[in-house]
Amino acid sequence: MHNIKDIRENFNQFKKNLLKRNIQVNFEEIINLDKDNRKLIQKKEALEKEKKDISKSKDKSLFEKSKSISIEIDEITKKHIIIKKKLYDCLSSLPNLPMEDVPIGKNENDNVEISKNVEIPNFNFIPKSHYELGENLKMLDFDLAAKTSGSRFVFVNGVLAQLERAISNFMLDTHTNINGYKEISPPLIVSDDTMYGTGQLPKFENDQFEIKFDVGSGRKFLIPTAEVILTNIVKDKIVNLKELPLRFVASTPCFRKEAGSYGKDTKGMIRQHQFYKVELVSIVEINQCESELERMTDCATMILDKLNLPYRKIVLCTGDMGFSAEKTYDIEVWLPSENKYREISSCSSCGSFQARRMRSRYKNNNNETTFVGTLNGSGLAVGRTLIAILENYQNSDGSVNIPEVLKPYMNNLDKIQKI
Repeated sequence: MHNIKDIRENFNQFKKNLLKRNIQVNFEEIINLDKDNRKLIQKKEALEKEKKDISKSKDKSLFEKSKSISIEIDEITKKHIIIKKKLYDCLSSLPNLPMEDVPIGKNENDNVEISKNVEIPNFNFIPKSHYELGENLKMLDFDLAAKTSGSRFVFVNGVLAQLERAISNFMLDTHTNINGYKEISPPLIVSDDTMYGTGQLPKFENDQFEIKFDVGSGRKFLIPTAEVILTNIVKDKIVNLKELPLRFVASTPCFRKEAGSYGKDTKGMIRQHQFYKVELVSIVEINQCESELERMTDCATMILDKLNLPYRKIVLCTGDMGFSAEKTYDIEVWLPSENKYREISSCSSCGSFQARRMRSRYKNNNNETTFVGTLNGSGLAVGRTLIAILENYQNSDGSVNIPEVLKPYMNNLDKIQKI
């Protein structure tokens, strides 16, 4: 959420930076709404002062005038509520401004590769897709899920379900024992205000699963990512400086309609309505966002390094970043069946953008109250990690080797094979 006063005082710079996001913005509407809003505030204040002066004078001849002023104040108040809401809606729909070093671009084709970790594997056979491997092993069942739940769901069973759980536990252990994150087991249902705080509402309402709840309890949603609930831990708080940085990790199911993904990744587990993800969230001093983003991304890539999976790190361009982000690194893992890298983690700094929406602050070293910085990242997407292991660790007979670091979580099993 942007501060209208900051926009007004630095309008040209704000406009320049926002246009880097490759979006259409009606700047004239924002300016006019701001002017109208301030005019109504000034007019109402002037009328209230005049009414107060009349009251002090105790002049009965001005009684009728006082009544007409009251009526006029009521009319202005009604107009002000409408204008204020329009301005609020306009500001709520504007994305975060990019950091200066973010590459300018229109879409994913303009993202910039930063690094790769290892060479991609060479197979002496044609590698199968994860869904072919899973179905042949009789451990992925998309047909049954379609009957019971619809498209974009899957039953994971047997040893593959155990592997999925092992992946999640391995990630949690790494992030808590090595990377210093505090594990949280959070609610999976949140209020609309909580969704607003991290930027999912109002702009992306169509991609959220809203659920029916008790009458009068307000709107409720299933979390699209644990980022929502973990970041809102500091909602409406003034955090003690000594507590920063706060670092949280959670493994949760996530729920998304994937409304804009019609026709994309219709086979397999790449794009599901329900999936597991290990999420990392950091709450930091505002001047620590850049260094924390590097740290968080390193924590995410550590998982892939330990699993010995090939990946690359890219920085997203201004036109491909998420709504709340000021800078984002995507980590993409190699999928042999597709012969390309696919996203497995996205790590973003949001600066004070979410904090403003959540009203989350701290007192800095100068005892000034300012907004915290928030960051979030996948550490990693569990389902996509399962996909990557199936495809990169597959054998010609359709069996799948288990990565060394996961064997202790799998009763020291070496290989998944058809029984």
